Amino acid sequence: MELRHLRYFVAVAEQQSFTRAAEKLFIAQPPLSRQIQQLEEELGVQLFERGSRPLKLTEAGQFFYGHAQQLLAKAADLKSMTQRISHVEQNLVAGFVASTLYGMLPRIIYSWRQQYPDIPITLHEMSTTEQISALKEGRIDVGFGRLRIEDSLVRRIILRTEKLVVALPPGHRLAGSVEALNLADVVDEPLIIFPNKPRPSFADQVLSIFADRSLKPERIIEVRELQIALGLVAAGEGISIVPNSLYGMLRNDIHFMPLNDPNAVSPIIMSMRQHDHSENLHKLLEIIYSLYDKAGIAYTRENV
Repeated sequence: MELRHLRYFVAVAEQQSFTRAAEKLFIAQPPLSRQIQQLEEELGVQLFERGSRPLKLTEAGQFFYGHAQQLLAKAADLKSMTQRISHVEQNLVAGFVASTLYGMLPRIIYSWRQQYPDIPITLHEMSTTEQISALKEGRIDVGFGRLRIEDSLVRRIILRTEKLVVALPPGHRLAGSVEALNLADVVDEPLIIFPNKPRPSFADQVLSIFADRSLKPERIIEVRELQIALGLVAAGEGISIVPNSLYGMLRNDIHFMPLNDPNAVSPIIMSMRQHDHSENLHKLLEIIYSLYDKAGIAYTRENV
């Protein structure tokens, strides 16, 4: 069985006609029919209901169709990823979620440019979900996000976990009332979460933290991005749960308070293609660990 057999089969299944599939594939119909017949003989099953108009898949054909689509998609991903690997030593393309800009990412990028001025690094803001697709399509080489998204073609390194804090409006009754807040203290407050799409996102991470503690926010306001959430907090529209790296922001219109919950954290995750062991990724990880050491940030060292 070869990939062309899968492509031919999928074309016939989707067009529900040998004639239309042959036109789409730019081949004559008799060779196409022979290829499908050979595939059925190799599998020992009938994939199409003969004589049906339009052409229909048998139960075995429907099963085979779903898996054929997955294999063709993985083959396409493999092609794009391999092509990207051939260029990765000349430059580095990174995706990032916006909230990581308030942490160590700017210093990481600056250090890269200082140490490797001959290897350009390009940045693209994108959600963690978008990063996974971009890695497989060869559009980026590494992603920095916060969600644990499983994909067999992508591997992840959890660089560190970051504590979450509560962003309160100025003059809020809870601001400065205690050294740290519990989630139960703010569950009745309007909760501003971000981003509202694509999902899943950091918003779902925050909601799951409440759910894990059997808490349900009284009212939820979904917004597009972090800065809008902070603007609404400053306007007194509600509170927001944000990464600790925002704690040091020079804003007098928002009061940040720590959470009295050691498990209320958000991971910083570095994602890359499963079998990409390029020198650039190794260099990037060494820069990250070096900066973490200097900043006294706890982490678990892993190799690319």
